Amino acid sequence: MEVLRPPLININGRIYRKNPVQEETYEEEEEDYSYSEAAVDQCLDEPCDAHNIEQTDRGFRCTLDVPSVLYKYIIGKKGETRRRLESETKTSINIPKQGVEGQIVVTGAHRPSVSSAVTRIEVLIDSFRRKQPFTHFLSFALNHAQVRDGFLRFREEVLEHCAQDSGVDVSIFQNPDKLHLTVGTLVLLNQQEVTRANELLHQCQDIIREITGAEALPVEVRGVEYMNDDPSMVDVLYAKVSDQDGSDRLQQISDRLVECFVSAGLMERERDRVKIHATVMNTLFRRDPSAEDRGAPARANPRDREAFNATNILQMFGDFYFGAFELNSVQISQRFSTDSTGYYSSAGHITFS
Repeated sequence: MEVLRPPLININGRIYRKNPVQEETYEEEEEDYSYSEAAVDQCLDEPCDAHNIEQTDRGFRCTLDVPSVLYKYIIGKKGETRRRLESETKTSINIPKQGVEGQIVVTGAHRPSVSSAVTRIEVLIDSFRRKQPFTHFLSFALNHAQVRDGFLRFREEVLEHCAQDSGVDVSIFQNPDKLHLTVGTLVLLNQQEVTRANELLHQCQDIIREITGAEALPVEVRGVEYMNDDPSMVDVLYAKVSDQDGSDRLQQISDRLVECFVSAGLMERERDRVKIHATVMNTLFRRDPSAEDRGAPARANPRDREAFNATNILQMFGDFYFGAFELNSVQISQRFSTDSTGYYSSAGHITFS
């Protein structure tokens, strides 16, 4: 990371520079909820209008909605992080008990000091939020009967003709009920954040219907590709998904959804455009059949994976036709979940028509 060009982070629609700091990790954070009154004699250089800070008869006050799972990062080991924040900003930081969803309350004698404390808490939380595993993802369900039957035929034929190839066995195939296209991943740590994501998705409905003409989108699933440069050492094999009419409306919808969620600070942009693909084989499934494809297999620990030789699969099934159907919805899917149809449980969805 360049010191003169630090990365920018989006927190609730506000952009901050992230300066290099040494982060500490703790096995266990001690709960410490005592505070001391403090005053400040100078104004810190934080924007005073960036937060909803209210004036009280004792000074100024601001509340933050923070998922309880992240409290420990503000408290720190034996309360050190919170005490340091309070000392440096001359504020008092009130945090609910661990596991209790509520608001963090920052109070101080001066508006700039409260604004400074809130900004630092937000940046701190954002840093640790990025390290949390994703909990939900925007998805297009591809488990339509025709595509599902095509996938089962693909699996049967691959096992018939390529089972002798290194690493190829039934355990690495996707669950046919959970065939999907991942648009982007989300870290939603409490019900309030799930509700916010669902509301945002519904705000995107008009944009999507403008692209589709308020009609379902005919798509087809045809052909397979791999995600690295050596077909003999493959971790993920995916099916290609495209518009039947040759347009790029599926790509447009995916990119606009990501743009909307990134702008709101609910999603990280991983690439310029969404990679339109549906995982059909993944070596992560070998150990964990419920593992979802992150869309970035290189991040996984190589020791947790046993690659397979896809050379013959690509030669024999490179243009395999899985099927076609009319795609009519996008949903917020919950990771490691299953609904009554066998697909992922939905935390919200919108339709194209």
